[in-house]
Amino acid sequence: MAAHGTGERLRAEDPREIAGYRLLARLGEGGMGTVYLSRTRGGQPVALKVIRREYGQDPGFRRRFEQEVRAARRVQGYHVVPVVDHDTTGAQPWLATAFVPGLSLHDALAAHGPLPRTAVLQLVGCTARALTAIHTAGIVHRDLKPGNILLSDRGPHVIDFGIARAADATQVTASGGLVGTPQFMSPEHALGEPVGPASDVFSLGLIAAVAATGRHPYGDGGALTVGAQIANTALRPPDLDRYDDYLRPLLERCLFPDPAGRITGEELASLCERAAGRSLNDFTAWLPQPLAQEPAARGSAPLAPAPEPTVTDPRPHPPHGPTFAAAPT
Repeated sequence: MAAHGTGERLRAEDPREIAGYRLLARLGEGGMGTVYLSRTRGGQPVALKVIRREYGQDPGFRRRFEQEVRAARRVQGYHVVPVVDHDTTGAQPWLATAFVPGLSLHDALAAHGPLPRTAVLQLVGCTARALTAIHTAGIVHRDLKPGNILLSDRGPHVIDFGIARAADATQVTASGGLVGTPQFMSPEHALGEPVGPASDVFSLGLIAAVAATGRHPYGDGGALTVGAQIANTALRPPDLDRYDDYLRPLLERCLFPDPAGRITGEELASLCERAAGRSLNDFTAWLPQPLAQEPAARGSAPLAPAPEPTVTDPRPHPPHGPTFAAAPT
């Protein structure tokens, strides 16, 4: 799934309404489906994620998706984007999460380059707190990556937790069945072994390195090449000497080959707060300019219905658009 934002106009092939939610814009598209901007009956904006049809046709996926989303709705804590509604009975499963006006870490790094030291420490510390909340609910994210961390004026927020596990046994992804992102997998995940909370911590260590320097600890090869190097990290660990003194201890404790030897989310948050010399809850100017202007601009964008796309079709069209049913909360 892609990050939240102001989005783009709906396309001709996009639906205009899902289960009473009127779709206003496209927010993004990924291997598991498409994300749309909508709002509840009370006017609260939501990101509505429609799962791909091939997943919806698999009864096993539907059962796992229901279990994972119900667990995700129990997650309570700062820096997580809560799931507010979902459905697994229709032609295509979907879930709705709170809408966060911001841009993904992936997009931020592509547009503005690496983050300064204090921003990296706050990013990692707050994300570690989010992981602690997710893990407390019995969930492992399994696909933590820069595209699943949103930057806002209220700090970073983690999205899409728990969904990847529902898809693990449904080998229908466009990439040939690999669920997750090889460049940000843990060794145990890359090897197909059981994963736990420590797997997400390993992924966060990789994200920290990329956010701070733009360099991946395992090199700049292709996704599968990097994934293979991660899988063999017990034999060939990454060279961390090229990273700054403040970052190296953090990476060493996150990227430990044995999951049992990695730092926990709570410990990582405390380590980052001490290294930053400021409270992780203080988001005053936490992002550098002009990066800080982008979440604010997205938050001020009007939440209005997107105009209908122009479609060349000789068939007559009804005089009115789709009826808007009251959206569930």
